[in-house]
Amino acid sequence: MKQLNYRILLRKEPEGGYTVIVPSLPGCVTYGDNIEEAIQMAKEAIELYLESLQAHGEEIPTEKDMLEYTLVVNIDV
Repeated sequence: MKQLNYRILLRKEPEGGYTVIVPSLPGCVTYGDNIEEAIQMAKEAIELYLESLQAHGEEIPTEKDMLEYTLVVNIDV
């Protein structure tokens, strides 16, 4: 069994809870009522996403060559 790491982004929603996005897996988005649930839901979503890729004979994306950078942008509001 191979272990893979995926970065997740959690966005707090105005109505409550957290939306989770997995940038390396397009369309892999989930939700949880709190941070712990959101993280657990993300793990399940990633596992199902990867199982689907395997079932269809598609390549499993990794974050091996991924770079991360945060940009600061100034705007007039």
